[in-house]
Amino acid sequence: MLAYVVEVYVKEDCIEDFRAATIENHKNTVWEPGNYRFDVLQSNDDPCRWTLYEVYDSEDDVKAHKQAAHYLRWKETVGKMMARPRSGIKHEIIAPEDKNKW
Repeated sequence: MLAYVVEVYVKEDCIEDFRAATIENHKNTVWEPGNYRFDVLQSNDDPCRWTLYEVYDSEDDVKAHKQAAHYLRWKETVGKMMARPRSGIKHEIIAPEDKNKW
């Protein structure tokens, strides 16, 4: 299993549109095979700062996600809303080891 922590800075005038597009992406992603989590977080200190926390069973599941129609639609829609390019960091999951705990 692996996790991605994606940091996104959104233009202030795009926050509500970004929220709507990202929630739609979330609703579809959580039904993908191999997806365990797709959390959408907005900073309390800076409403323009967002974090996406994604957990997948395998790298193949990540690749499938990035080819899904809803992801491609999200990527196209929100690209112009970002104040700077998003950054993602891949993590190895150490615990919980039991997939049923997710």
